[in-house]
Amino acid sequence: MRRYTTKGIVLNRTDYAEADRILSFLTSDHGKVRAIAKGVRKSKSKLAGGIELFSVSDLTLIIGRGEINTLISSRLVRHYGNIVKNIERTGSAYELLKTINKATEDEPEAAYFKLLDQSLAALDDPALDINLTKLWFDMQLLKLAGHIPNLHTNSTGAKLVNSKTYNVNLEQMCFEPTSRGQLTVNHIKFMRLGFRARRPQTIHRVN
Repeated sequence: MRRYTTKGIVLNRTDYAEADRILSFLTSDHGKVRAIAKGVRKSKSKLAGGIELFSVSDLTLIIGRGEINTLISSRLVRHYGNIVKNIERTGSAYELLKTINKATEDEPEAAYFKLLDQSLAALDDPALDINLTKLWFDMQLLKLAGHIPNLHTNSTGAKLVNSKTYNVNLEQMCFEPTSRGQLTVNHIKFMRLGFRARRPQTIHRVN
């Protein structure tokens, strides 16, 4: 039997048969995988403790003939337990899992795993603002998908300047000057910082 080990984060789980569970993982080096955890819902299951939601786990799986592998070993590496102590943080964490699940293909690059791990870690920190964490997550997701707007010039190639306000041109993914624009250059500077930031903590330091 062919098997492999990897680090994974549970994206969703579905009860199956009397005591099994089907799980989807986002892994650090094998993309997105589905696996069956046999007997995991039994009280004495050795697998249950290693596949908690909002956690990073070491996983060992046997490659199946179809799309579903078999989970044979799991060990908790990091558990972001503070998330479930707050309803808003819990809801936001579920949103992140759903969004990543929709945004990733069967073999997404490792950057998606790192993004989800960092975002869950930020939500786990009570000192960090939930909305700023979600904003950083969304910006990084756009960046990974290649949808960063032009943050330096408008559609004519002219530089963005402090004396003007701007609206977004969605067709050309750039900012257009207008007398009643909703965005100033300071907004755009913040976006530049957000897209460059490697950690959500970076934009939390901005006043």
